[in-house]
Amino acid sequence: MFPSILIVDDEPSILQSLGGLLEDEGFEVLTATNGYEALKIIDAQFPDLVLLDIWMPGMDGIETLREIKKDNPGIQVIIITGHGTIETAVKATKLGAFDFIEKPLSIDKIIVAINNALNFQRLEEENKYLRKKTIEKHSFHGNSPAVTHLRKQIAAAGPTDKWVLIAGENGTGKELVARSIHHLSPRSDQPLIDINCAAIPDPLIDSELFGHEKGAFDGAAAKKIGKLELATNGTLFLDEIGDMPLKTQAKMLRVLQERQFQRIGGMRVLHLNVRVIAASNKDLRQEIAKGTFREELYYRINVVPIEVPPLRDRREDIPLLIDIFLEEFSRESRKPRKQIQEDARDLLLAYPWPGNVRELKNLMERLSIMVEKEVIEVSDIPRPYNPGPTTGQEAASIDLFSIDGMEKAARAFETEYIRHKFLQNARDVSKTARQIGLDSRRLERTLKNMGLTPP
Repeated sequence: MFPSILIVDDEPSILQSLGGLLEDEGFEVLTATNGYEALKIIDAQFPDLVLLDIWMPGMDGIETLREIKKDNPGIQVIIITGHGTIETAVKATKLGAFDFIEKPLSIDKIIVAINNALNFQRLEEENKYLRKKTIEKHSFHGNSPAVTHLRKQIAAAGPTDKWVLIAGENGTGKELVARSIHHLSPRSDQPLIDINCAAIPDPLIDSELFGHEKGAFDGAAAKKIGKLELATNGTLFLDEIGDMPLKTQAKMLRVLQERQFQRIGGMRVLHLNVRVIAASNKDLRQEIAKGTFREELYYRINVVPIEVPPLRDRREDIPLLIDIFLEEFSRESRKPRKQIQEDARDLLLAYPWPGNVRELKNLMERLSIMVEKEVIEVSDIPRPYNPGPTTGQEAASIDLFSIDGMEKAARAFETEYIRHKFLQNARDVSKTARQIGLDSRRLERTLKNMGLTPP
């Protein structure tokens, strides 16, 4: 199928001669003598490209260009005119014209301009496709109410330029949320620069953020561009901001307020134009109360708060995640996809997952590598995921001691205790209820919430 080109000009001789030449080059040609006619043809036939004359009676080329771009921004427009001025060319370019060609027309110039415009259009379509695939890659899998709510928050925050504070435990996917927001934002074609505030030693974090000039301090053998400068016009992702040193917090607050900074040892003032997304696995309000996080910085970055749910609060998604990870590792290893026994899946559904999705993914990768059979069985599941009849207490202890906070640990213990007794009693609800002193109906509801159903 040949590209279609609409020629819009009030001179019949131009339409006839230029149309014939383009048809000889293999293009499908449409013609219009004014802007109104052109807009009707575009609505009906949606050409790939428009060659548009500026000076026409009634609706001129500039107004026609404005209308084309308003309703059909993907159509490339090349302006042709016999009375070109710099002012007109600038105005047309601002409105979205791809190129500007003066009469008398050279067919060679026109063919080059058309091919460039069509190639640019093709690249834009490829970028849109790749961006869509990237968004899909960085999307959250699952249909639980918690994940559905999270997706809505991401969809609402993404297209804005507001700063975001992401809260959640380790392994829940805070970086995934940050990347999803960036890819949905107006800055998606600009860089996303991340800095892990917990992984950089105190003496180096200022240099990482602000950069430095050559000779600014011992060891500064060359100029270094900081993360803030690299993120210009894009997004700066401050991961684990709760671990940022207090001294650096004060500098960062000033930079965010004034929107300008200097490299260490430099005199030049650099202007800040970034969207900030921060994340923390700590409760920053508690850190403020302890005096380890600045309250002013908290309110500066906490414009749009987003909470990423732990895996134990979205157990319904675990079977889907297991299937996705097994499929992913099968593709990577180029081996047949492993299946998982229902009882083995039930063990994983009941586990509290203190390491969240990251822990589940690591386990499935380990099982994909280490289990030689086609089906993963209960006996293949290692501790603490499979406590067994004599090791449940040991496994539960390991899990509990890895949890911060009495309330979370109590909930995890209750979950582990009920799960262990239920599986120990061969999934007998009545027997389990008698043993643990719980009403059978309440136990059934609890088991359902845990993702375990009686036989």
